[in-house]
Amino acid sequence: MFVRAYLRASTEDQDASRARGDLDRFASERGLAVAAYYVENESGAKLHRPELFRLLSDCGPGDLLLVEQVDRLSRLSTGDWDTLKAEIAARHVRVVALDLPTSWLMARGETDAFTERMFDAINGMLLDVLAAIARKDYEDRRRRQAQGIEKAKSAQKYRGRAEDAKRNAAIVKMLEAKQTWSSIIAATGCSRSTLSRLNKRIAA
Repeated sequence: MFVRAYLRASTEDQDASRARGDLDRFASERGLAVAAYYVENESGAKLHRPELFRLLSDCGPGDLLLVEQVDRLSRLSTGDWDTLKAEIAARHVRVVALDLPTSWLMARGETDAFTERMFDAINGMLLDVLAAIARKDYEDRRRRQAQGIEKAKSAQKYRGRAEDAKRNAAIVKMLEAKQTWSSIIAATGCSRSTLSRLNKRIAA
């Protein structure tokens, strides 16, 4: 049995590795060691997360997927959550979350077949509940954000996302050096609309 820890944060500004110490302590207290860490900055509302699926592909039957909280694993819609659960079940991976105490028994590996089936059923139900709560929290925050933007727009106070001045200065230099738009997009990840706006700024 291998323990594989999944650490996720939503944006590059957040530290996805923040919870590593807590996961290490949890495993150590149970005589386990984390075999590998899978760290990524992606929204939990996205199903396709490269590091999460690399973790699952590395797992063998009976391995543990260790997370700090269920919302690190999922803020998914019902359909996407069902897809992820099916992938986890097909690989016979057990999810252990620090905020789901009933899952901790799975980390001990001392249960008989009946107890394991019973706790699998309980954990499955509670995982569904916590995943649904995480999704609702995500949708509520998005709705409040949209309402705040609309309110700021109506008061003519909305300025939009702050400009990434450092990146845009580099893009301007690339444009002035006559690099192709395709190469600039590949190098910086900017959109064509951003390139067009900056190109007009140069021409002005």
